[in-house]
Amino acid sequence: MNFITLIGAVAAFSWLGVIALIGLLVARTARRQTVGGAVTYVIIAVVVALALNVVSAGLVFIEPTERGVVVSGVPGNEGVRSEALTPGLNWIVPFLDRVVTYPISRQTYTMSIAPSEGQIIGDDSVEARTSDGQVVFVDASVIFALNPTTIVDVHIDWQNQYLDGLVRPLSRGIIRDAVSLFGVEEVYSTERITVTDNITVELESKLAEEGLILVDFVLRNIAFSPEYAASVEQKQVAEQQAQQAVFVVEQRKQEAEQARQAAQGVADAVVISAEGEAQRILIEARADAEARLIQAEAEAQALALLAAAIAENPDVLTLEYIDKLAPGIQVMLLPSDNPFLLPLPDINSGTPSIP
Repeated sequence: MNFITLIGAVAAFSWLGVIALIGLLVARTARRQTVGGAVTYVIIAVVVALALNVVSAGLVFIEPTERGVVVSGVPGNEGVRSEALTPGLNWIVPFLDRVVTYPISRQTYTMSIAPSEGQIIGDDSVEARTSDGQVVFVDASVIFALNPTTIVDVHIDWQNQYLDGLVRPLSRGIIRDAVSLFGVEEVYSTERITVTDNITVELESKLAEEGLILVDFVLRNIAFSPEYAASVEQKQVAEQQAQQAVFVVEQRKQEAEQARQAAQGVADAVVISAEGEAQRILIEARADAEARLIQAEAEAQALALLAAAIAENPDVLTLEYIDKLAPGIQVMLLPSDNPFLLPLPDINSGTPSIP
């Protein structure tokens, strides 16, 4: 590119040299001086200037982010070359061909409700109507690029009008068609991704037919009419109030459940205490019964031993009887077959006493 600029500058200065030589030739002629050598220099300068201008007009540099369409006046090209110029230094027919460059890098066309965000100043959002008759306003951006292999066809069909003549109307129409398939609540909530996908698929196909590549479609925002926005706000307020009421009811339920659980805990504690007391009484009763049983068994065993002893020695019973009467007895006991009852001597006075 700098080389072409340099040649163009040299070509421009070469004409200044031609003009200077012509002035010198005129001055020498006016002085009646010899002009043979000056004429030769003038002719050489004119040839060099023409050659430099031809070269400057025939060389074209294409940037890496561009493609060049050659509009040709050469017979047989039908007004345009079939192949676009690729990046680098290219040669065209001077003064018969001209080059129209097109960017192949990504471009963004934005349609927004914000006055300064889109390509058009002011509200440029897409007004669409949903399946239930509500009006929505869609902000969107279309990111695309020109297909390098079809630049010539784009030039023939659209030239530099592909933005306003193709991308804008095609996008707005597809957006309206996609929105019309869903209800207003679906568009901005459950089916928003579906709407975006439908627009992307349809827009990609339509742009490809015209030599453009869709990189991405961005559904930036969906706004409502003031009337519907007010109704949505009222609905949200009502829903929030209903949710608050549900929360209060749930809170009351939780408080009641806590009270019930506390009462149940007290009741369980009473029951556990009563069960413990009953178990304690039962254990004590069992222990007392076992003690009585052991005592009864011991007494029975004692009686059995006593009975066995009496059976073996009947005098044991008499001994037991005497043991029960002692120590206050004052008479002498004799066997039952003895008719005598003898007084015992008085231990204190030493004299016998008869009762």
